[in-house]
Amino acid sequence: MTTAQSLSWPTTPVAYGPVVLREFSAADLPMVREMSGDPYVPLIGTLPPNASTQEAQAYIDRQRGRLAEGRGFSFAIAEAGTGRGVGQIGLWLADLDQGRATAGYSVAPSARGRGMGAAALTALTSFGWAIPQLHRIELYIEPWNAGSVKTAERAGFEREGLLRSHQEIGGRRRDMLLYATVRGDSDRARLEQADPVR
Repeated sequence: MTTAQSLSWPTTPVAYGPVVLREFSAADLPMVREMSGDPYVPLIGTLPPNASTQEAQAYIDRQRGRLAEGRGFSFAIAEAGTGRGVGQIGLWLADLDQGRATAGYSVAPSARGRGMGAAALTALTSFGWAIPQLHRIELYIEPWNAGSVKTAERAGFEREGLLRSHQEIGGRRRDMLLYATVRGDSDRARLEQADPVR
């Protein structure tokens, strides 16, 4: 049985459109520090608010260790043309034995509004389907987060419902929208676009 610990870092670039997903490096310190200044990003992960250089480097080190820990893949989102880091995206594999994964993403404020998140999620999803045991990828998004909803929908994820009081964020119980895609969804979408009377 495939486990997260038995998977390897990709040997070919994970890319789509304007982005490439790559390992974090020390060059990502400015991007990580920028994300730490966002009021929401530190609430949903391990990045401290207004991180110092040392705290930002510790975050980078944690991301580089996620696969070895068996948690999954944590990628830096980078501009394809320049390699400059613009965010983070993860494919989390705690439920891989059930054929499921979750994804999460954050784009630095200065890079928002350019489709980077949707391109990164599209790339991550394609990468996920290379794991034979994986059949479903889920996203959990707060209902107010219109930007994240748009990102999910542009990447082909479908809304499946509202999970009331689903998790604690920032000391409060929060409702979450459940979005998901399943293996074969992108193939079906291409067929429907090619033959709309199906």
